[in-house]
Amino acid sequence: MSSGRWDWKNYLKSSEMYKFTRVEWVHGMGLLEISSLPVLAQALRELDDLLFRDKPALTRSASTSSQAKKRGGTSKREPYNRTRYWQYVSDRKAAFADLYQFCFTLAKSPQARNIDLETATALWEVLLAPRYPIINDLKTFLTEKGTYKGANKDIWNMVHEFCRAVDPSLDNYEADGAWPSLLDDFVTWKKSKTDGGAGPVPTKEE
Repeated sequence: MSSGRWDWKNYLKSSEMYKFTRVEWVHGMGLLEISSLPVLAQALRELDDLLFRDKPALTRSASTSSQAKKRGGTSKREPYNRTRYWQYVSDRKAAFADLYQFCFTLAKSPQARNIDLETATALWEVLLAPRYPIINDLKTFLTEKGTYKGANKDIWNMVHEFCRAVDPSLDNYEADGAWPSLLDDFVTWKKSKTDGGAGPVPTKEE
């Protein structure tokens, strides 16, 4: 993780999936200057809209920006410390990419190379499905197929790249590209389910 961009590990201080210790929680809420559940809900909603749903960023008024700089952080007009939020706004693509990598590292056991498929699909639903609905089809395919048991870092990264680069119609998918066989199989399955869709995608030569 690049410490010069978005250091999610130091910011969130979570060392285990689904759990925060009291120290981790107090640390995170202190950085955000959040002291109530409604404000926490607002902060999470704003982050979700920015990074996962790709909605327009909040508008920062000149007066708020000026006051924040003078105070070295948040201003009285902000409900919480949005310093990190504005950093994410400046390069949301990089922020999301680092968050995506952080989630794989957090979900993986220290000595393991893969994360189990149930965890991977659950994370894809949260991280990718709001912006890329085709993830829902991928989940259905993986459930029906039943032969894939885990996702290594290559598959984890390529699923994100697939969502970004391939049109939802799959018209620009190149079966002879560098895609893992999991995605080749998914495209074949997806096209077979589409009314009037093309035939099976040619398999790669091994």
